Amino acid sequence: MNKKTARQFAFLVIFMIISACAKIGTLSGGLKDRIPPKVIETNPADGAVNFHGNRLIINFDEYVVLDNINDKFMVSPPMKKKPRVYTRGQSVRVDYEDKLRDSTTYTFYFMDAIKDLNEGNILPNYKIAVSTGAFIDSLSLTGNVYLSPGLNAPEASYVLLYSNPEDTAVVKLFPDYLTRIDETGYFRIDNIRQGRYSLYALKDDNNSKNYDRPDELFGFSDSIINITPENNFLPPEPDTVILPTTLQKKKTPPAPVRVTKTTASATAKPEEAEIPVKQGQYSILMYAPLKTKRYLANTSRSKSYKLTYILSIPPDTMAFDFQIMDVADDKYFIEKTPAHDTITVWLKDSITYSRPTLRTIVRYPFTDSLGIDIYKQDTVSMRFTAPREPKAGKKKTMLSLKNNIPPAGMKPGTDIIFKTETPLMPPDTSKIRLFELGEKKRLNLPYKFVIDSSSAERMTLEASLKEGKQYLFVADSASISDIYGEHIDSIGIKFSVREATTYSKLELDISNSGGRCIVQLMDNTEKIIAESIIAGDGKLVFSFLDKGVYRLRAISDTDGDGKWTTGDFFKKRQPESVTYFFKEIEIPEGWDANEKWDMSQKNYKPQKLRSKPKP
Repeated sequence: MNKKTARQFAFLVIFMIISACAKIGTLSGGLKDRIPPKVIETNPADGAVNFHGNRLIINFDEYVVLDNINDKFMVSPPMKKKPRVYTRGQSVRVDYEDKLRDSTTYTFYFMDAIKDLNEGNILPNYKIAVSTGAFIDSLSLTGNVYLSPGLNAPEASYVLLYSNPEDTAVVKLFPDYLTRIDETGYFRIDNIRQGRYSLYALKDDNNSKNYDRPDELFGFSDSIINITPENNFLPPEPDTVILPTTLQKKKTPPAPVRVTKTTASATAKPEEAEIPVKQGQYSILMYAPLKTKRYLANTSRSKSYKLTYILSIPPDTMAFDFQIMDVADDKYFIEKTPAHDTITVWLKDSITYSRPTLRTIVRYPFTDSLGIDIYKQDTVSMRFTAPREPKAGKKKTMLSLKNNIPPAGMKPGTDIIFKTETPLMPPDTSKIRLFELGEKKRLNLPYKFVIDSSSAERMTLEASLKEGKQYLFVADSASISDIYGEHIDSIGIKFSVREATTYSKLELDISNSGGRCIVQLMDNTEKIIAESIIAGDGKLVFSFLDKGVYRLRAISDTDGDGKWTTGDFFKKRQPESVTYFFKEIEIPEGWDANEKWDMSQKNYKPQKLRSKPKP
């Protein structure tokens, strides 16, 4: 090998070594890819006319994947047989068997189901429209849907548009157009043909795309909607959504709260950043329809000695009877709820409740296939598998007795309630004492126990308790027992009754109520704390309030039954209207807060209260 050749060979070896070393690692850092996949072309093209094919192909600039496509993909008008949506290379394909209607614009919605393979960047709100006619229908409809009485956005619900004006159309036929409701309750339907339509909202539990189950959440517009170019001023909806980097707080200052006890004020909670909400042209109130069919909804044997039977709805004047085969009536007793829709059977005889299977006979109201209420009698086998026996020498469990005495003290005017898991026997009052505690001595107080007539597991201690006083409740062992012979151990409970001045008060000055209303005071999870019925405008006071954050809701009690009444599509009855106070009210301890409440805006709830309440 000459020098020139050797030199060339050396350079080649060095180059190969450097190249090999350069491939050991990869470059890191730099900006992360946040760009969603880009549509290169579609076949047919978006906006194509005179189309009659059975496949849609969307080509992208990179590999894509489909996320939860079965739930997110939708075609409007809907197809009887669900299309097949899948990926192939850098494309998404939609195959369908339905024959497309003549002169109809079809919109294929993908929502946020398409994302790139590597980074998962979402292509938001993607849709494509084609027409089997000579032009693309271009009219649109928007609106908002809320679930009454809470007025929150319903989950996974549809809006349906029908050109057929008959009430039976939404029950039997596919809609002409449909779309999904977003997380705020907003909806938009594009590519609508000019015409008159009926508008509905539906929680489609069985994916039928119509209101074929009477127990589905449903809502309807009171009037026919006329969609024309003259009343269609909606700009085209963009294919992508640009989210703001920050959500600005509202600058509108909260209304002041007048306070009568101190110079400070109870305040609304600070304004928080909210999800932007679009306001549409139309509003729909969804509701849970009233159950009308009668049947035996549930049976259970949770304990060897406890049987439960529940009807779908209260029996009204019809009977709801029970018996156990081959067991005398005095071996058990029956409790019924005030509405008589639930029977609880307590077995008193150990020979009876030790049997693993009991054959029971239940006679109850039943709605037949013709919609007629009849009596039905069933033989129901109630089974119970006994748990394994406890180890020898284990102490026998005593009767557990719970009470409603709060750690901070009893509210003036309330009674003490005791509760167990099994029916109680009349207590032995010779072994129970109630004392009022003084500085130097204690006073023995008279009292009375009252067992609940509809639930023998509850009893009330009635006594004359005074504000600001301390008390001691003492019960000896075996003073309180149940029907099975279990009894309590000796207990002593020291408690106090708070003074009224330690509680807060909220006074409302109500205007534009529109008549009789049910006003509900709730905590921030919308648990009802108290409610009052008003005949119209005026003052309303909620007293004895603990410090906390509260919400207010008013129900227009148009039928006068003292409760919220749901809607009925076939009777053309909307659910009773509901309105919320515009903010949460934070009330400290011992304050009197005043608020003015204009109830003129019905079915109103501010968006900041629609977010999921936090316990």
